[in-house]
Amino acid sequence: MDIKIETESELDEQSSKNSESDHLCMSRRSFLLSGSSAIVLSTMPGIAAAVKLAVKEYPRVKIASLKDLKTDVPIDFSYPPNNPVSSFFIVKLGEEAGGGLGKNKDIVSFSNLCSHMGGPLHGTYKPGHKAMGPCPLHLTTFDLTRHGMVISGHATEALPQARLEISGGNIYATGVSGLIYGQHDNLG
Repeated sequence: MDIKIETESELDEQSSKNSESDHLCMSRRSFLLSGSSAIVLSTMPGIAAAVKLAVKEYPRVKIASLKDLKTDVPIDFSYPPNNPVSSFFIVKLGEEAGGGLGKNKDIVSFSNLCSHMGGPLHGTYKPGHKAMGPCPLHLTTFDLTRHGMVISGHATEALPQARLEISGGNIYATGVSGLIYGQHDNLG
């Protein structure tokens, strides 16, 4: 029986050869795990910034009282306050509408600026169609019974809609759904 005794240096040399051959290639699993981890971790600062934007609070502002509203007669107001392009209108449509308030869910509020290029929509309310428009720039028309969605024209987004609340016979604006034309942040 032959017994071979290896020296310490021979053992170290053999183990280093084995470890080099074991780590020459990265497995697909290791590559995918490392790559996806890098991508997820690189987006974390962006997620934190987005969460900060989402928690900004709009002020609660009285805009009208229920007794001031007449069916199919828009009333203009500014919201959010201190925003130079924050022209909105409130109107009682006389029929149920998306996001509507009141006993008949027919009180809604939208921006007076076209979502396409900011064309002024003042005075373009069409009571027979419950629509706003056409915009004088590119003839976009919006359906006020369906959250201000586009009926026709060049706009690709609905009109920004003010969120409303009724308390004690008064109507308050409490926020905006959608981005007001020309703004990167409605609360500026």
